[in-house]
Amino acid sequence: MARRGKKKGRPVSGWVVLDKPVGMGSTEAVSKIKWLFQAEKAGHAGTLDPLASGMLPIALGEATKTVPYVQDGAKVYRFTVAWGEERSTDDLEGPVTNSSGRRPAEAEVRALLPKYTGVIMQTPPQFSAIKIAGERAYDLARDGETVDIPAREIEIGRLDLVEHGGDRSVFEVECGKGTYVRSLARDMGRDLGCFGHIAELRRVEVEPFTAEDFVTVAELEAARFGGKTDEGQDDEAGAPIDFSAIDALLVDTAVALDCLPQVAVSDDAATKIRLGNPVIIRGRDAPIEADEACATARGKLVAIGAIEQGMFKPKRVFAG
Repeated sequence: MARRGKKKGRPVSGWVVLDKPVGMGSTEAVSKIKWLFQAEKAGHAGTLDPLASGMLPIALGEATKTVPYVQDGAKVYRFTVAWGEERSTDDLEGPVTNSSGRRPAEAEVRALLPKYTGVIMQTPPQFSAIKIAGERAYDLARDGETVDIPAREIEIGRLDLVEHGGDRSVFEVECGKGTYVRSLARDMGRDLGCFGHIAELRRVEVEPFTAEDFVTVAELEAARFGGKTDEGQDDEAGAPIDFSAIDALLVDTAVALDCLPQVAVSDDAATKIRLGNPVIIRGRDAPIEADEACATARGKLVAIGAIEQGMFKPKRVFAG
């Protein structure tokens, strides 16, 4: 029989709330973080374009099981729209496709904001990861095809004008899953009759994380190497690598589940839950019914499950 290969990396778990720099792709960022932590497993909770900067939550180990909850969280972006040009990619990367000498007045821009607040229909950009007949829209666009991407419903909690100049306006938007900020710039430019595209884009929040959780690549590298340059070993040949400093920069896995009802269980109950068994929920404040809830023991994440008739029934368990 073929022997299973040994897993590469450490079984480290938690969230890295990366302040991604401009020019770095999301996949590249995940690979960099996985390497720095020497983690077995890593993944991100929502792509951020290479030309954008800001919050890219990256899950390590057991935290990858909580990625869907972060993906569904509200996001806040600060972005600059350059008026007068529409581009194929709706940002600085693509060539100009339409232009205008007109520039909007501040009052015109403010008057337009209510149209883009609440539940609205939005058409994603031609250069997006939307699948059309099994192919990514950006692959079709790169081949010169113009594809008919259907509009879809999105929700925008707020859209504020932060600053307005002659050729540019700065906005801040709080939006739900699936919103394309590039499409906002494109559509507002068309409505104002002057065209527009994203000149700068920064994601400043991804619920439940905030700017206080930010960590940069430079900070991670400093914590990982502490001034040493050897990628494989410590200064003393053969000595184990000390990961304590970089691990201290992780955000606990359970933070991603703040949106769920929390149930504290005993150590014995946690053992049963991790074996896939339901347990009776005790305590005056325990939820009676919940489609999804989070069980913890001594503050550590145990499982995600449902509460039915006073029992916690695990659906996805976490290593102790």
